[in-house]
Amino acid sequence: MTKILLSLHVLAAIVAVGPVTVAASMFPPAVRRTAPTAGAGTAALLHRICRVYAGVGLAVPLLGFATAAAMGVLGSGWLVTSIALTAAAAGVLAAFVLPRQEEILEQLRGEQAPDRRATVQLAMFTGVFNLLWATVTVLMVVRPGSTTGA
Repeated sequence: MTKILLSLHVLAAIVAVGPVTVAASMFPPAVRRTAPTAGAGTAALLHRICRVYAGVGLAVPLLGFATAAAMGVLGSGWLVTSIALTAAAAGVLAAFVLPRQEEILEQLRGEQAPDRRATVQLAMFTGVFNLLWATVTVLMVVRPGSTTGA
């Protein structure tokens, strides 16, 4: 059962988190290339990908908790750190990335050019989100202090 849960957890991370990190990273440059009168087509699609896959991404920690419980590692330092970083990444996405994407989309729909500082700031928050996920991925692979780690 552990191998099935671990496989589902990894697949969910790849399928759900991957598209969010890519689409969120593509959003600021796509907005900068969009003329206000051209509409928000590409940016709107990228935002929708982020929103939908963020919801699907809720399966990742749920499957992660089930996997950790089955493996008996719920109290491990690497796992507790990963949980905290996952929560931080979700917080950055929910509090900073998605709302700023929506604000920029509203400006584009109103045929206003978004402020360049807004896209730069969004890119920074997206980078923080991506860095948090990269760190979680490394912790999941290396598992410092684990007797089963690499």
